[in-house]
Amino acid sequence: MVRRPADTVVGAPENGDMQVVVGAVEQGRIALIDPDRADEPLAVVEPAAFAEAVRELEAREHPRWVWTETRRWYPRLLEAGVPVERCHDLRLSGAILDRSTSTEAARATGRHQRPSWLPPGPADTGVASTAADAAVSAASLHSTLFDLDDFADAESVVDIGEPGGSTPPGGDQATDASFRAGDAPATAVAAELARQLALVAGSADPSALRLLLAAESAGALIGAEMHVAGLPWDRAVHEAVLEQELGPRPSPGWKPARMEALALQVREELGAASVNLDSQVDLLRALRGAGIQVDSTARWELREHDYPAIEPLIAYKRLARLLSANGWSWLDEWVADGRFRPEYVPGGTATGRWATSGGGALQLPKNVRSAVVADPGWTLVVADAAQLEPRVLAGMARDHAMAEASRGRDFYRGLVDAGVVGTRDEAKVAILGAMYGATTGESGRLVPRLARAFPLAMSLVDRAARDGERGMAVTTLLGRSSPLPSAGWRAVQARASEPDATAVDERRARSSARDWGRFTRNFVVQGSAAEWSLCWMAALRGRLAAIGGRVAPQTPIAEASGPVFGRSPHLVYFLHDEIIVHAPRETADEVAAAVEASAQGAGRLLFGDFPVEFPLDLAVVDSYASAG
Repeated sequence: MVRRPADTVVGAPENGDMQVVVGAVEQGRIALIDPDRADEPLAVVEPAAFAEAVRELEAREHPRWVWTETRRWYPRLLEAGVPVERCHDLRLSGAILDRSTSTEAARATGRHQRPSWLPPGPADTGVASTAADAAVSAASLHSTLFDLDDFADAESVVDIGEPGGSTPPGGDQATDASFRAGDAPATAVAAELARQLALVAGSADPSALRLLLAAESAGALIGAEMHVAGLPWDRAVHEAVLEQELGPRPSPGWKPARMEALALQVREELGAASVNLDSQVDLLRALRGAGIQVDSTARWELREHDYPAIEPLIAYKRLARLLSANGWSWLDEWVADGRFRPEYVPGGTATGRWATSGGGALQLPKNVRSAVVADPGWTLVVADAAQLEPRVLAGMARDHAMAEASRGRDFYRGLVDAGVVGTRDEAKVAILGAMYGATTGESGRLVPRLARAFPLAMSLVDRAARDGERGMAVTTLLGRSSPLPSAGWRAVQARASEPDATAVDERRARSSARDWGRFTRNFVVQGSAAEWSLCWMAALRGRLAAIGGRVAPQTPIAEASGPVFGRSPHLVYFLHDEIIVHAPRETADEVAAAVEASAQGAGRLLFGDFPVEFPLDLAVVDSYASAG
């Protein structure tokens, strides 16, 4: 077991000396209570006075704020100019604890039932599960490896619903407007906190779970802050990109001129004057009618055919994606006052990776990134962790050979230098194949070399795959567990074991088992990498706040960033292993150093003194497009 320095992500004990529970009381008021003295509220205030009450307690006590959902309570504080240092998000924490294999024994006692009023986690809403996406077929693995633009940028979009959609406790008393809005009574919130802390204390690894819940809750604060501050966005630059790529903005109901010209060319080459290029079924029919035998319209598959219609079709699809994902309508809807403000959903996928509920923040194409421009007198500090997931795998498995190969910024080059593979491209294919369980093609040929070179790392993911194939849950480094397969999946497996099962039944069972095994194989690594990223951002958030406290009074104010972040460097973007900080130009060097220090600190938190490195590709730029 890893010996961690402390259960911290912001430089102080994560179970601090004081916790303040936030909840409702009668007549629509808000109560702030110490859970150890629930009968003596610290304050009972009207909603209009809530922010000021929090401001006073935050300044005096620096407590951990405990509330049902960060997305309900924190935005109203930020709008009033009141940030908080830390919180415990019961919704997100409960979603982890009530599924984790680490708490199975404690939950089996029956004394820790999740209350019916606590909203489900975002990954439990049905839309956000990544299980189906991560069960990679041979074709989609090919896509992942060789056609990243078409597939790897696809964003998980989560319907997070209306806040407070569940019924709070309180029986007939739950008729007050505050309760109808879904704000649970403070006493119920305190009781749920006690339940969750008891689950942690009775878990297989309390230290790891405490760190995970602290990091997950810090992520909820960051998600709310990034929405309020917004990503700096230059509308004029974006419009210039659209006009350069698509031509002038078309009238409503019409496509841009360049798309129309390409569509005409494709139709002529296919001999199909009426084909709808935006219809998958219609387009496939036309392609096959022209003798182009394809199973999909994915770019990688189209490029395998030498036909005059292919290049204009690929060009059309690229422009169609730009128009739909980041065209003029998107710009009108999502960018205002020089800021892009998407709704981030921390913990929005099964692995703990974030999602969004709209805006496409997780799939900004490179040409559109030129519109992300720092305010005057400010700059962007852009950083991404180089080959994060294989480094995390090395740390999880305590595989010294793999950690040694990963030294430096280019892990793939390290595999070549270690003699594992012959080229850097082979290294990329081998690593992705190992993560997704490839057994055929180039990946299948190369993965056995990894098994010989790094037996501990490969044994870890192979074991996770076998557990998944048996329908078992697997768990990340800190304690997030995968969902179990569906009843339909289990029915397929059971059918294959019946006396009258056919060869078709058996093949279907093996295929679905392998698919789920690929999901669990990837889950343990991707989920643990997400934990590293959360720890990185949480530690950086604290450092940025400290830097902001030293900013010179004459520093230009980023007014569009709001009252909390107008003078302080702050996170404005996060994509799995990449972050952007919007910072006063005078603080750029200090912010860059903080980004580096936080990354190394996250590695120590998760892996102790195990010698795995987490180098960053870091740039200080005025435009996101200049970061490379």
